[in-house]
Amino acid sequence: MLHSQSSRAGTILLLLAAVIGVAVALYAWLTPLTGVTDTIGALGVAIASAVLAVLTLMLRAASGRGARIFLIIVTLVVLIGIGFAAALLHQYIITAAMVVGLIGLIMLSSKPVHYNTRVRA
Repeated sequence: MLHSQSSRAGTILLLLAAVIGVAVALYAWLTPLTGVTDTIGALGVAIASAVLAVLTLMLRAASGRGARIFLIIVTLVVLIGIGFAAALLHQYIITAAMVVGLIGLIMLSSKPVHYNTRVRA
């Protein structure tokens, strides 16, 4: 299956945002004097960022129109949720990464859907 260049770039941006989210949230959760050491919020952002990576791979593999629309909406909600939670935790690097992820989602969602057409006898 051929994917467009914007689809690949969108996937890379979304995965990059997820990796940055996991790394910075775990750093903030584990490092003393960050203000959010051992808080459930920092751990939640790290887990949600890992879920974002899984959603990105699922969206990349989805071929049906309904499945793609559903995954795009769920991914958008997760991006907004992570960005808002990171802003409340004063981890603005994660919030900026989620804006980059939003750009990647827009690029990934612009990929045309190719249907598998079967010939019926």
